[in-house]
Amino acid sequence: MLEVLNHPLITHKLTLMRNKNTGTKDFRENLDEIAELMAYEICRDLPIQPIDIETPMGPCVGYELSKEVVIVPILRAGIGLLDGIRRLVPTAKVGFVGLYRDEETLQPQEYFSKFPKNLKDAIVMIVDPMLATGGSAVAAINLVKERGAKSIKLICLVGVPEGAKAVQEAHPDVDIYLAAMDDHLNEIGYIVPGLGDAGDRIFGTK
Repeated sequence: MLEVLNHPLITHKLTLMRNKNTGTKDFRENLDEIAELMAYEICRDLPIQPIDIETPMGPCVGYELSKEVVIVPILRAGIGLLDGIRRLVPTAKVGFVGLYRDEETLQPQEYFSKFPKNLKDAIVMIVDPMLATGGSAVAAINLVKERGAKSIKLICLVGVPEGAKAVQEAHPDVDIYLAAMDDHLNEIGYIVPGLGDAGDRIFGTK
């Protein structure tokens, strides 16, 4: 499944982020807020189970999440989506995937990974602001599947059809959520109109 979350507040905040004159502080804050808004929509189908509790007025049957949630940012830009999601799911555990592009093969290579145990029983949310060629997303999904993950959601801010198609062809069982579907990739692999290099804009490294 591919879903573009057409929400007025997400669209408004994303417009602020796209503006080249938006500074690091405002860029990061809007990304954080969009992540929380996206998480609210994405978590609608999380499984729950009944639990007996006592209210001040007496016994009651309530509900709690029946599976752990694991958030996996793709380093480094994926970190920008982490806090917004964790505010809604504070019990979520966090894993990390670090990838770089091999200059000869142009394929993503793992340089770091760290995951909680029991991914096979968890809802795994892989997060990265940009879904461009789809190479990093496919590689990250491969890594969590190798460790047993079966229920996987890919959450990105901005994507393009090329990247979405690559992920869908490699992993048709993974749900993809975007805040916006942009037009295309340019000759150097940047999303157009996009918002520039998300990592540099989050961390102020350019």
